Amino acid sequence: MTETILRAQNVSKHVRTADHQLTILNDVSLDIASGQSVAIVGPSGAGKSTLLGLLAGLDTPSVGKIWLGEHEITATNEEGRAAIRAKMVGFVFQTFQLLGSLTALENVSLPMELSGQTDARLKATEFLGKVGLAQRVTHYPKQLSGGEQQRVALARAFACSPKILFADEPTGNLDQATGQKISDLLFELNQQSDTTLILVTHEQRLAERCQQIITIDDGRVVSQT
Repeated sequence: MTETILRAQNVSKHVRTADHQLTILNDVSLDIASGQSVAIVGPSGAGKSTLLGLLAGLDTPSVGKIWLGEHEITATNEEGRAAIRAKMVGFVFQTFQLLGSLTALENVSLPMELSGQTDARLKATEFLGKVGLAQRVTHYPKQLSGGEQQRVALARAFACSPKILFADEPTGNLDQATGQKISDLLFELNQQSDTTLILVTHEQRLAERCQQIITIDDGRVVSQT
């Protein structure tokens, strides 16, 4: 039986505005199995990125419970959630989120060094090689193309050996050809690492490569296929 790596139970997110309460997510429940690839799709403003942030423990729901592995992240404080994220979670963002003052090698090795890994530089070099940037390790983000920067971001995420990788529009800032290469690389690394992949995307072709598609509309899960 496949282990459930992530579970959300009756999760809602409300935001208080000046004159009323805005519901961004409404009673969302889902289970995701370990090693699975899942796409979260839906129109702009449907609540996809909000759901991703809640599932990753970057934010807390107004109502409901979320578990990452055996940890109920909705039952702990920010410090506790940060510790769980450091242990289990990797991120790839549309905007790359690289530190401009660090080289590609330093960007990839920094999270591992902060967690106390003694072989961080060696592992960073290995993963930069896997994404085809062995000759670019000393380059700074401004010296790299958008596709190369996203490859650095992928190397950084997978080098930390996360149990779950969250990707928010990972090809959104890339041209079609480069986006296709990044998509191929994302799924290749996902399979090699047996990492659970959860991604938000507007790209139907990318979503269809996932084993499961969760469609969100107006804050609700309207289908799971």
